[in-house]
Amino acid sequence: MAEWIGIGKRSRRCYGFDEVALVPGEKTVNPNEVDTSFEIAGKKFKVPIVAAAMDGVVDVKFAVEMSKIGGIAVLNLDGVQTRYDNPDSVLEQIAKATPQKATELIQSLYIKPIKEKLISKRIAEIKKKKGTAAVSCIPAHAERFAGIAEESGADIFVVQSTVTTTKHVAREYKSLDLARFCKSAKMPVILGNCVTYETTLELMEAGASGLLIGIGPGAACTTRGVLGIGVPQVTATVDAAAARDFYHKRYGKYIPIITDGGMNRGGDICKAFASGADAVMIGSSFARAVEAPGRGYHWGMATSNVNLPRGTRIYVGTTGTLKDILFGPAKVDDGSQNLMGALKTSMGSLGAANLTAMHDVEIIIAPSIQTEGKIFQASQRVGMGK
Repeated sequence: MAEWIGIGKRSRRCYGFDEVALVPGEKTVNPNEVDTSFEIAGKKFKVPIVAAAMDGVVDVKFAVEMSKIGGIAVLNLDGVQTRYDNPDSVLEQIAKATPQKATELIQSLYIKPIKEKLISKRIAEIKKKKGTAAVSCIPAHAERFAGIAEESGADIFVVQSTVTTTKHVAREYKSLDLARFCKSAKMPVILGNCVTYETTLELMEAGASGLLIGIGPGAACTTRGVLGIGVPQVTATVDAAAARDFYHKRYGKYIPIITDGGMNRGGDICKAFASGADAVMIGSSFARAVEAPGRGYHWGMATSNVNLPRGTRIYVGTTGTLKDILFGPAKVDDGSQNLMGALKTSMGSLGAANLTAMHDVEIIIAPSIQTEGKIFQASQRVGMGK
């Protein structure tokens, strides 16, 4: 459905996490007995919450720790980990910078060329400690970095940009042929980001093993303000899920979609799965972990752009360990810890025994869901009033 917004122009209403709620059905399930695992290219993971490829979130140590508890953390091959032999000193500089100088400093630090030997080294460090080596880069570097990653034993390769399509037009440079790239890769390839039914379907037809869904909702991302583009995550996920299901019905192959960004509480994650996600990708919540390399700071992947940054450095603080954030016990009241506990409890309350069943949960439009009855929390800035 669409509404007229002016002469000759119609627009449809789209929805984000704060505007909807999930409705319990006729049965409930013991939360301890629900199955939260997800699968990508034949690999199964018990934690369906992926750590985003951001320098303030994932380094070798974090990737290894995430692997130990059954999840995936994606290492950014375009970041400080592959530009500097000692990235910790660089991360320390970024953490100490004033808010006024942070973006300028990040821009200057990311000018240093990427060292291919460090790509191999970081992947080898993860593999040596028996971690899952998932790595990410922009399309311009994909063909060159993929070969290095394959030789080094990477398990998953992510090609990620602000907006990804199969029809990129450019005269200034040669664009990446996604279909050829996916076909030639010897490891699963995740493509992102997209937000529409048509593009999701086309990227699946190009051979993606998984897709990232979301443009601009991240806590440290400013794309929506700088470029004015994006689709609220509930609608984006529902549309992408419809494309996934059509592709599965037509070709018999199930390609998981990963809702990327905009979730900083357990409830948001639950709503993403109810919207059709097979997994979610988050950054800011993991940036709060003791193990995160950002020292309580978090910045977007496009913050370092020398001409038009589409991200900023934000302070999220350090609130607990990675295990606290994923499995609890929660020590804060805002839903940012024990995310897996929240997911399991929600699934149990909704009667969903697995994540596929979550896709069938009833979603209602509920603009008052965040404020109804919460006057004391709002006035005291606690819980949902923060």
